[in-house]
Amino acid sequence: MLKVGLIQLRTPASQGPALAQATPLIRDAAAAGAQLIATPEGSNILQRDRARLFDHLATPEDDAFVQGLTGLARELSVWILIGSALVRREDGKAANRSMLVSPEGRVTATYDKLHMFDVDLPTGERHRESSLYTPGDRAVVADAAGARLGLTICYDMRFPALHRALALAGAQVLTVPSAFTRPTGAAHWEILLRARAIETGAYVIAPAQGGEHEDGRATWGHSMVAAPWGEIVALADHDEPCVLIADLDLAQVKKARAAIPALANARDFARP
Repeated sequence: MLKVGLIQLRTPASQGPALAQATPLIRDAAAAGAQLIATPEGSNILQRDRARLFDHLATPEDDAFVQGLTGLARELSVWILIGSALVRREDGKAANRSMLVSPEGRVTATYDKLHMFDVDLPTGERHRESSLYTPGDRAVVADAAGARLGLTICYDMRFPALHRALALAGAQVLTVPSAFTRPTGAAHWEILLRARAIETGAYVIAPAQGGEHEDGRATWGHSMVAAPWGEIVALADHDEPCVLIADLDLAQVKKARAAIPALANARDFARP
């Protein structure tokens, strides 16, 4: 059994206050016995203004939030998935990056968000992540706390092929740290997460941002864990910062994939 802790945040517009908000919640999750603790997308900073964002961006080695969480992982002897941190790349560009930190405080895997949220919502909201971040170009699986993780970030959840590839690579737990908008969250959050779990026969853990943020955005919250058969095993039914604890029985992954062997039964086909 793997006990996970999902940290729901309302991240401010700079790293210091973000670390101050996340730290006590992470300590609470560790005190509850969580072996793997996951934070949402943009855990270190949320800032929509491009100039202000780039003024605050740092490399992971110089980012106060990232370094604070590597120290916490070491102090608490837990795995921490920094669901994503917005960081400066070596080439000076920006990345939306998941970082898996071991109980020794070492970053053992990183994943840069593949799919950029470039949309015009019916509500009038307009988002252009590609104007801020350089997308990644590879899928990533990594081992933590006795489980095989498949790393994704937020908008990635709308692309089933990525999750299928991660499952075929052995992922038992799909991580979907997010900062979902309220309109899309109300319409699609739960159903998409449950669908990805059912399609892959994997657990899906989705720590989320929630509420009204310092930069003016509003996020959905409702952090969630879905089981391989599609049922919800843990849910925060609000958008306030909190800790969500769930027990993952990894034997259920093998059981679900045996019952509906969709991963094995898929066939190649000619495209129209």
